[in-house]
Parts: sequence; C-alpha cells; structure tokens
Amino acid sequence: MISPSILQKSNPDMATTKKTTTKKKSTATRKTASKKTTKKKTAAATKGDSGGNLAGRDVFIVDGSRSPFLKARNKPGPFPAANLALGCARPLLARQSFTPDQLDEVVVGCVMPGPDEANIARVVALRLGCGEKVPAYTVQRNCASGLQALDSAAKDIIMGRADLVLAGGVESMSHAPVLLNEAMVTWLGELNSARSVWQKLQVFGRLRGRHLKPIIGLLRGLTDPVVGLSMGQTAENIAWRFGIDRETMDRYAVESHQRLAAAQDNGYLDEIEPLYDLNGNYYLEDDGLRRDSSVEALAKLRPVFDRQFGNVTAGNSAQITDGAAMLLLASQKAVDEYKLPVIGRIVDSQWAGLDPAQMGLGPVHAVTPILQRHNFGLDDVDYWEINEAFAAQVLACLAAWNDEDYCRKELGLGAALGQLDRARLNVDGGGVSLGHPVGASGARIVLHLLKVLERNNAQRGIATLCIGGGQGGAMLVERVN
Repeated sequence: MISPSILQKSNPDMATTKKTTTKKKSTATRKTASKKTTKKKTAAATKGDSGGNLAGRDVFIVDGSRSPFLKARNKPGPFPAANLALGCARPLLARQSFTPDQLDEVVVGCVMPGPDEANIARVVALRLGCGEKVPAYTVQRNCASGLQALDSAAKDIIMGRADLVLAGGVESMSHAPVLLNEAMVTWLGELNSARSVWQKLQVFGRLRGRHLKPIIGLLRGLTDPVVGLSMGQTAENIAWRFGIDRETMDRYAVESHQRLAAAQDNGYLDEIEPLYDLNGNYYLEDDGLRRDSSVEALAKLRPVFDRQFGNVTAGNSAQITDGAAMLLLASQKAVDEYKLPVIGRIVDSQWAGLDPAQMGLGPVHAVTPILQRHNFGLDDVDYWEINEAFAAQVLACLAAWNDEDYCRKELGLGAALGQLDRARLNVDGGGVSLGHPVGASGARIVLHLLKVLERNNAQRGIATLCIGGGQGGAMLVERVN
C-alpha cells in the first residue's frame, strides 16, 4: 500500500488527463509558492482535515430511507417515479420533529421522469405536503443524479441558502419512454395540417412501416451519443485494458448476490420502506436477488455488448431497476433547533471527467483528489461503496489504483496507489445484485454507507460512481456520534 505521503507530493489539484495537467501548470506553480509561506500550517495538518470542495458550514445527514429496488420485467412496473420517491419520503418525514413545510427546499435527481413529472422534485414536494412556499428543483447527471442532488443540497447549506433539505434520487426505468421517430412526427404534423378529406387520404397513403419504428428511450439513454458506444461496450474496453477475464467478472457477480442475501437475512437493510401498489400488492425487499447464482450458471450466458469477443453479460451487469432513496440534510442550526439526531457528516465531494469510452474508471479519477486533499491512502477509508454498474467496471477501478503506469500517466501520482481491501467494499452487495436505478443509486450508496459505518462502529467512508458520458463522482462521509 502506498504511503499517503506519495499523494501529498503530487499536485493536489491533479489532472484527470494529460491535457488538464498541462492546463494547470501555472496554477500549480502559484500554489507551490503559496505552500512555502504556509509550510508550518501544512505540516501540522491532520488526516481528515475538513478542507475540500465542501469546506464551510458543517452539513449533517440526519436520516434517510429508500424504497425496495424492483427489477424491470419487460413491462412498466407498478410505480411511476414520483410514487417511488413518495413511498420512501413520506415515512422518513413522518418520524421527524418538524413538519414538511418547515423544509427549506427539496432536491431530487432523476434521469427519465415521466410525461407528468416535469421537475419531478416539485411534484414530489407538493404531494408530500411541503406547501407552495417550499422550492424544489431536479438535477440530472446520468448515473450520479442522486449523488448530485446531495452535493447540490450540501452546497446550498454551506452557502447559507438553506438549513434543512430533503434530497435524493429516483428512477423508474421500467417506465422509460418509448418515442415516435422523426419520420412519424413529421407524418403526424402533415396529417394535422390536412384540411379536406382528400388531403387526409393523401397523407394516409404516405404512411409506411418505417414510420412505426419506435425509439427505445432506455437504449438511447444507455448509449453515449458522442463516442457511439453503449455503457456495456465501455465496460468491455476497460476489461480488455486491465486483462479482466470472464470468470473473474462472474465470480464478482456471484459474490454480490451472496452479500446481498446475507444482508437481507441479517436485517442489514433497515433503510428500506415497504411499498404498496393500487392492487393491494406489497413490496418489502429488493427483488433482483438470485440466491442460486453460481459461476457455472453465469458461464452459460452469452455476451451482450460484444457477441464475438466480449465477456460482459446480463449476469455480471447491473440490473434495470425501479427505485428511490431520500435523505435529510441539515446545518448545525437546524440540528439544534429541531433536536435532530445525526448519522453522519458530508466531508468532501469531487467530480471528474475522462474519456467517455473509458467511463467506468470515473471513480478512480473522482476519489483520488479527495484522498490527496485529506492525506489519505486507500486503507485510511474504513468502508467503500463503488456503484456496481458492471462487475468489470468495479474490478477495473481496483486494477487502475494498483497499476503504477495508470497512476503515473493518468492520475499524476508518483506510484501506484495500492490495493483496496475487497472485504471493505460493497459489503452488502451492489448494483449487480440489487439493481441500479440510475437516478437513485448515488443517494442509495451514501445512505447505506452510513448504515455500514454505524453497524461496524467505523468512522469514515467513500461512495463513488462512474457516470455515462465519461465522468466520475465521489463523496467522503464520516460517522458522527
């Protein structure tokens, strides 16, 4: 394991690409001069110093809840996105010492809200009984939309714009839109413009089968429009780069299901609120779990994204899922005023960009600057949540940190960062076993990370995700007694 001093020696605002490194040389020079004047202060700094991207007023996490994550089953699921958010936010607010209209704002991450859910955060806020005067806004950063909601809310608290915020994420992927293609939209416009019966008949005569070909919103949303690759193809790229074979991916996937099964059996997922649909059915737990998963069974599945040479399958990828997770964030003022319990504190966050064709490595680029700012090595973080978009993607992140060439050339470090202990990573399963509702996962992993820290009497954790389009997001949290 590399010493944290290696991180200190490298540029604290290290570039995520060679281009960025060059761009920041002059800034680094000025910072070096500044460091000389504050050498004593730097030497006295301790690990976990509160400085960073979220320096300022403390931001506490008071409480949180999530829905069960429900696997999409080739048809719209029982809950549109707003109902999922309400299902976990209502019981969360009901157990607080304040009323919903005392919130300062509501922030929700969502990638694909339904046609009746424009600015879904406002829809949720009004239906929760927050009243007309509580503002609400929706954020979208693809797979990290839920994390973006927490980051945006935290910054509002730090800046003094808010003291008490409901923030989180939601996605009903089974309700992703199926759209008309441009030819059909044009045809409908012509039909609407036709006045006489004869004109309408002429328009109908031009209707062809190609007009009826739908655009599957979910497939388009999971494909990068710039590089033309699906998210699964980008996972194949980084698996090839680091030599991750099919059996290794499948073993990771089996382990994810085994860990989720153990968490369910031991009652470790108490943040889940039951859901009830209009037909009297109830949903108590994540339903994508495959208790009988095995390497032998997964080996029978065919590759999905590169059928001839690939290794990424439906079995070692995250499931298409519906779900929501909501958290309450508060300033010290709100904690004191309402006598709120505190389960954690948001210490720092980081967003990073990288090659969209290698997007799965986003966590490496987002986490490393946080480690630098706080003089941490990988072992200084007690528990980790790396969202499991693909087994190959998580494994590639671990390989990148342990690869000296990657750390030097891509991260600007002096040596490899080291090996992350898998026993402290995604200890209760992840996206491969419980699903990845893209708008919600960022909020879920932060909430569950705090539960893991509490359960194990640990202090510090990092939650991080890769993001379609070539980005990474990470958040450092610590437990507050």
